Amino acid sequence: MARLEQVLLLEPEHELKFKGPFTDVVTTTLTLTNPSDKKVYFKVKTTAPRRYCVRPNSGVLDSGASVDVSVMLQPFDYDPNEKSKHKFMVQSLMAPDNVTDMEGVWKEAKPEELMDSKLRCVFELPSENEKTHDVDQNKITSTSASKSESSSLFKSASSALDDSEVKKILEECKRLQAEVQRLRDENKQIKEDEGLRMRRSAPMTGSPSGGANAALVKEEGPTTRLLALAVLFLILGVIIGKLAL
Repeated sequence: MARLEQVLLLEPEHELKFKGPFTDVVTTTLTLTNPSDKKVYFKVKTTAPRRYCVRPNSGVLDSGASVDVSVMLQPFDYDPNEKSKHKFMVQSLMAPDNVTDMEGVWKEAKPEELMDSKLRCVFELPSENEKTHDVDQNKITSTSASKSESSSLFKSASSALDDSEVKKILEECKRLQAEVQRLRDENKQIKEDEGLRMRRSAPMTGSPSGGANAALVKEEGPTTRLLALAVLFLILGVIIGKLAL
């Protein structure tokens, strides 16, 4: 008795193509479609089960449903002079009504009830143009990833700076400002004390000593300004240092 014609539609229909290099797992897809009005059981088999991983390798398709079967070729040393002898077979079986034990149905199925389709495996190496395109695409992907990572790091750093570091900088500025004010107050007090001492000693020492003391008081003004500038530069240095970190 002749076998039944395959009820499932296969895409691709006759060949499974695997494109190298084959130093890593290479995956191709086989799509199965059930155009009938009944459920159909299916199985996917290969002549080289150690070389391939198939997911799913069996199942049930409702009427009008489709499934993508991933066929994964394991890494191997490819010889272009060696032709592939690997083949796949898709077996199918009409599902009986009111039966849920799929494995039991497969075991009890008669040979004339089984439908099958065979596909051969084809190994291809990428051309030089495809290799160049893949390398360029990898560079673009790598560059985009680097930019994205840099942007993420910058945002993270800015976020951290806005929260804790800015508070520390503001506290440091306040402390330095208080130190500058304290030095100004001390300098002002020194000037007042020096002026009082000069007024008290003026009748005894005469004008020469008074001129020297006046010069000393005049020099204290620039000294205070230099001190204030030094503290200002210190504040700027602290802020720049925090931003650099």
